[in-house]
Amino acid sequence: MSDLRTPLSRVKGLGSAKDGTSHFWHQRLTALALIPLVLWFGFGLASLPSDYETLTGFIQHPAVAVGLILLIIMVFYHAQLGLQIVLEDYVSSHAKRTVAIILSGFACLVFALIGIVAVLKILLGA
Repeated sequence: MSDLRTPLSRVKGLGSAKDGTSHFWHQRLTALALIPLVLWFGFGLASLPSDYETLTGFIQHPAVAVGLILLIIMVFYHAQLGLQIVLEDYVSSHAKRTVAIILSGFACLVFALIGIVAVLKILLGA
């Protein structure tokens, strides 16, 4: 089997990072997991009156809180995966791309933690 890379890419060690397939599958699996979670959350909210007490009572059910936490985790993990792909494709400078990927990952983590803490705070009545 011959190597189809150019001599320059062989010297520089450029080639398959062998990580794209797992990234692709993680993005597809999170998208599939989001379908029932978003439908459940959307229909759950649509069936409730729009007052604060009813909404907090809805979130205080343990199964609902677990579902919301899963939804938050999946949304921000899926967003981070998508942002990483966009940044890798459209930011040409390696240093800027690396910083942007790290910052977007950190932002997704912070927003996910804020959402999880909010759900737990409502669940525990604090």
